[in-house]
Amino acid sequence: MSTIVKVQFQKAGRLYDFLTGELAIQKDDMVIVETDRGKTIGQVIKGPITVAKENLPEGIKTVLRKAQPEDLESAANNRMKEKDAFDFCLVRIKERNMDMKLVKVEYLFDGSKAIFYFTADGRIDFRELVKDLAHAFHTRIEMRQIGVRDEAGMVGGIGICGRELCCCSFLREFEPVSVKMAKEQNLALNPTKISGQCGRLLCCLAYEYETYCTLKKGLPKCGKKIKCGDIEGEIIKTNVLEGTVTVKTTDAHEVILRGDEIKPEDTSDRPKKQAKEPEEPKPKKQQRGHQRPESSQSRKGRGDSGGGATQKKEKP
Repeated sequence: MSTIVKVQFQKAGRLYDFLTGELAIQKDDMVIVETDRGKTIGQVIKGPITVAKENLPEGIKTVLRKAQPEDLESAANNRMKEKDAFDFCLVRIKERNMDMKLVKVEYLFDGSKAIFYFTADGRIDFRELVKDLAHAFHTRIEMRQIGVRDEAGMVGGIGICGRELCCCSFLREFEPVSVKMAKEQNLALNPTKISGQCGRLLCCLAYEYETYCTLKKGLPKCGKKIKCGDIEGEIIKTNVLEGTVTVKTTDAHEVILRGDEIKPEDTSDRPKKQAKEPEEPKPKKQQRGHQRPESSQSRKGRGDSGGGATQKKEKP
């Protein structure tokens, strides 16, 4: 058996597994780990967890050590460098009239590289910009283009619900969201109402989608004709959360019924098609070799069998 912990490198970022080795690591500890980008400082979010060796992820690495006060001070200095690099890069972008939006600057823990995150509609030629940045900060420069959802997670903000954005508070991975989810929840298909700060559909549309689908299974759809006791009419509205339907009766009154009061046999579906009576088997066509000779009358009615050719009369 092995012990692992789950570490994040930025708030609401993805979680990565690391072996604890002989270290006594607890939740919320700051640790130094080795990644593909070099040494990085991260925070333990889950753990320690005991896992069988055969279930360990391939290529998993071990935590190097717990973060010391000097490590935390170095990380704070990097945050200051990131702010200076951001302001410098922003000025250079405006001077060169580049069609791109700078989002964030990140310095690696050891200061060996600075990563500049940006958004743009298409490809950007930033070779001259990289030269300016490398000359100013004397480190390796990486320009990384990201999407609008990633931008919202990095920048943060307050959603229309009044709370901090999901993508920068707890949502670690984006899930696909479709307009169908908004339709199933009876939401107005107004882009300004169902779109988030990033301009894409709200991530929270997926949170209750399955619940709405489950609750709707017990309710008849709008436009359906029903007959429940003395009430007969058409369903004009459904309330999924309360489990009720509004029925417009034949005398133009509206009545609210609970879904469990409407039995399946109360709904008047389309009249089912009556089963066709079995037809008598048709006589099989005779083979050409056994066809009966046609009479002269039938040939005259068809204007002769030869595609428009006139029939020659025999001499007496």
